[in-house]
Amino acid sequence: MTEELITSIQSLIDLNTREKDCIQLLFKKKSIKKGDFFLAEGQICKHVGFIVKGLIRYYINHDGEDKTYDFAQENDFVCNNESFIPQIPSTKIIQALEDCDILQISYADLQVFYSSIRQGERFGRLVIEKVFIKTLQDLSSFYTDTPEYRYAQFIKRHPDLQQRISQYHIASYVGVKPQSLSRIRKRISKLN
Repeated sequence: MTEELITSIQSLIDLNTREKDCIQLLFKKKSIKKGDFFLAEGQICKHVGFIVKGLIRYYINHDGEDKTYDFAQENDFVCNNESFIPQIPSTKIIQALEDCDILQISYADLQVFYSSIRQGERFGRLVIEKVFIKTLQDLSSFYTDTPEYRYAQFIKRHPDLQQRISQYHIASYVGVKPQSLSRIRKRISKLN
């Protein structure tokens, strides 16, 4: 189960055999059932997860309405850095959309990772840089791009997720009601 994690880490830094063994000790297996939470609102995010199998949704609850802002799937890391780094209660929710197998590392063990792996801190910096850039791109897109364009980009980036995510969640991610998403999909299919 840790082969995918090691491969993902090695895509950014080099690891020797001792470091691979260390990673296998630091990351613990966790299963999350569909509908259960990796992180509930008000909890402190105490782990970073690596998704081996399954699908996760990130969302906020605003005035009783769920607003989806991201998804994570196999070979993605999952975390609410806004809660994890300062160890404060989360205003965000991370929920399994499918049964998930995750390898997770605690905040304390991540500090061990950073100090025990030669390029551990570099790995952490590179991951956070990717998260930061994606967050800025998503924020900019939400304010400047049309829902049709956001939907087209979602399909382009995640062609496999259309069948795994409900239209309700996709509509929320795009920033429209499900009925509007149906109209957008019809217009796009006519263009193709």
